[in-house]
Amino acid sequence: MSRLSNKRGFTLLELLLALVMLTIVLGAIYSTFFLSHRAVTTVDESLLKLQECRMFIDTLSSEIDSSIYLPGNTMTGMKIEDRDIYGKQTSRFTFTALSPVRPGLSQITYYIENQDNNLVLLKKMFYPYRAESQQKSLATPIELIEGVDSFTLEARNGTSWIKTWDTAATGKVPDELRITITFKIGEKLLTLYETMKPKIGQML
Repeated sequence: MSRLSNKRGFTLLELLLALVMLTIVLGAIYSTFFLSHRAVTTVDESLLKLQECRMFIDTLSSEIDSSIYLPGNTMTGMKIEDRDIYGKQTSRFTFTALSPVRPGLSQITYYIENQDNNLVLLKKMFYPYRAESQQKSLATPIELIEGVDSFTLEARNGTSWIKTWDTAATGKVPDELRITITFKIGEKLLTLYETMKPKIGQML
């Protein structure tokens, strides 16, 4: 009987303290997991947005390399328009080129559009020799990048960089083109820029 009387169980206070400590430990583990998961998700989203922008610049560079302008031919040309969308500086860039994604000459347009207070970079492509009614039905906008803060193109004419260009007025393509795109990654802004030069350019 003496041995049995020396054995004792846990008191209610001890159980409550154990539960409190277990809750604190599990809360700390969950918080660490949640923060780690959010950090990984943020990094993945940042890398994806950076990859999208880099792919866009590479594609545009390839298209500019194969841009074509025939003086006197209204179906070909290159035009840069300077625009302002809710205080954000943007450009509308239209040009004709031999696109690697489909045969023949294409008219390509890159521009920014406001969608639910979110600036989105869009692209349109169609065959310039098609009738206007066919062009409208074929030129379905392609959404490229969301969360754009600004998108600008500048054309170099001699030693000057200007924000507008039209081969219908200048009679030639720019010496060089400089593209700048600023986009959001979380709460931060990141800017990418690149200078490109038409390789085919003007054809006499």
